[in-house]
Amino acid sequence: MYKKVTTDLNFAAREQDVLALWRDNKIFEKSIELREDAPVFTFYDGPPTANGQPHIGHVITRAVKDLFPRYRTMKGFRVLRKAGWDTHGLPVELEVEKQLGISGKPEIETYGVEPFIEKCKESVWKYESLWREMSERVGYWADMDAPYVTYQNNYIESVWWALSEIWKQGLIYKSYRVVPYCPRCGTPLSSHEVAQGYKDVTEDSAYVCFRVADRDEYLLAWTTTPWTLPSNVGLCVNAKEEYARISQNGRVYIMAAALAADVLGEGYEILETLKGKDLEGLKYEPLFDFASPEIAANNPNYCTVVCDNYVTLTDGTGIVHIAPAFGEDDARISKAYNLPLLQLVDAQGCFIKDAYLWTGKFVKDADPLIIKELANRGQLLKKSAYTHNYPFCWRCHTPLLYYARDAWFIKMSEMRDKLLSSNDAVNWLPGHMKEGRFGNWLENAADWSLSRERYWGTPLPIWICDNDDCGHRHCVGSIAELKSLNPDVPDDIELHKPYIDAVKLPCPKCAGAMTRTPEVIDCWFDSGSMPFAQWHYPFENEDMFKQQFPADFIAEGVDQTRGWFYTLMAISTLLFGQSPYKNVIVTGLGLDEKGQKMGKSLGNAVSPLDALTKHGADAVRWFMYVNSAPWNNFRYSDDTVNEGARRFMGTLWNTYAFYVLYAEIDQFNP
Repeated sequence: MYKKVTTDLNFAAREQDVLALWRDNKIFEKSIELREDAPVFTFYDGPPTANGQPHIGHVITRAVKDLFPRYRTMKGFRVLRKAGWDTHGLPVELEVEKQLGISGKPEIETYGVEPFIEKCKESVWKYESLWREMSERVGYWADMDAPYVTYQNNYIESVWWALSEIWKQGLIYKSYRVVPYCPRCGTPLSSHEVAQGYKDVTEDSAYVCFRVADRDEYLLAWTTTPWTLPSNVGLCVNAKEEYARISQNGRVYIMAAALAADVLGEGYEILETLKGKDLEGLKYEPLFDFASPEIAANNPNYCTVVCDNYVTLTDGTGIVHIAPAFGEDDARISKAYNLPLLQLVDAQGCFIKDAYLWTGKFVKDADPLIIKELANRGQLLKKSAYTHNYPFCWRCHTPLLYYARDAWFIKMSEMRDKLLSSNDAVNWLPGHMKEGRFGNWLENAADWSLSRERYWGTPLPIWICDNDDCGHRHCVGSIAELKSLNPDVPDDIELHKPYIDAVKLPCPKCAGAMTRTPEVIDCWFDSGSMPFAQWHYPFENEDMFKQQFPADFIAEGVDQTRGWFYTLMAISTLLFGQSPYKNVIVTGLGLDEKGQKMGKSLGNAVSPLDALTKHGADAVRWFMYVNSAPWNNFRYSDDTVNEGARRFMGTLWNTYAFYVLYAEIDQFNP
């Protein structure tokens, strides 16, 4: 009556038998087919990038993702689990650049955009088999044979529809403004991308002496970015704060009175106090002669003191130097005072020919050189080490620059109330995410920097009239619309660069032709579109989309709070006025046994397949479930997993083996 049970604890080998049973008998497929008329429980799978390898942190997300759909299936629900792949963007491009031995946009252009795109398409699937193996081995049930793939035409067309709908609401615009910009990748980044790349760095800040025009006195300004000093066009004070003319060692400085002791130390004398407003309009001499004579001649406010309340007295000197090409506040203040724009840095983050002292030098590398030059000229009071949180590119780890560029934006700042309303309907685990980390992010939602000056991505479907006097713009929302505007568009047109760039459209406003704007979009817009784009909605599968929207449950790591969780919420609120998910579990990060973040460079990374082979999936999953609440960071160690397996699984298995032995002797029929 009973099959004899071995008492060894070799769970990993027995799991292979279970996996074979599931696979050979299509158990996952049957769990859906047999519940065709059952109530639906909806789960969305956040798409990983298939050209990146899975790590141990993906095991907990897979384990948690599997737990709730499996439980709901056991309770009689029909739970579709469509897997997906995030296939566009910088991760893929950087991998291909590495394969080809090239670096940066100029070398991509030399290699050729079309062959580069084809290489990207191949690279996407580099680690797909590893993801499949890891997912199957961990016992994660998902349909990986018919996944959604963000680079496929059907998916892109749904994304185009979404952009067209947002365009019709008047929420997409183009602006020349200061944006976070990666000079290595040659493209702006969105605020949610920037949020993923901050690091604490210690750099030299500089206290710089700007000589007042026609007077042997110096305005004392402080900067943490010396590389922006060559592009200085103004100095800013707070009109309401108290400033002072201060004598020390034969020089007269002008700075905030309250900060004098911190900056100058001892042995100074205050000659006069005055309000910041009294300094407005004071002229000073340029630090360098890099600006063209036309800038000085045509801009009467060039090198002038201006006022703004954003200047604080928490640190520095109370005087901030203004370089409108490299700061959002700088650009805003410069616009208010008609200060000129002095752009001395190229798109690769290197000084241009006009900045002849450091031509071709990367700006961050030029910091110590600029400080040294100022010291040699007697215009550096002092330098000091300054530790601050600085943004780096989330993929290539290059320091980001705040840089004036033309870019396309979505007006998310106008959607804040609606975003908060959507979030009100969501059950967050842990609960503090709702009003805390995620809620705070929504309350401060910045306009979404949508465009990317790259190649492998969903093309921004906006065509612009080539006639500058017209400039008409149109956002295309489907392949059918594209063909209706240009019947020569082939039926099998590929919606990628450079193929789509060849399509011209007639301008309805004039006799001119319209050309597509060259940018692609933020790949996070792709992943945030998956609730509808996975079904090619609204072009087909309308009933399926409505049945599967919103999701009853999603789960991802805490790093997705400002990633996938946000983009899902943003896009669904824009299109449908509601959250695309009802319940969300945020999982913690995997650390090593000492509590350090894991990474290849640190030598403490754990291969998920090695762990699953060594301990078995049940042991690893059990550890993930009971070690702590899933939203806490977890410390992974072989010993801890072994201990959990021995105490729980070993006890359970030996108890069952004991039962089987005597139940067979007695032929016990429960």
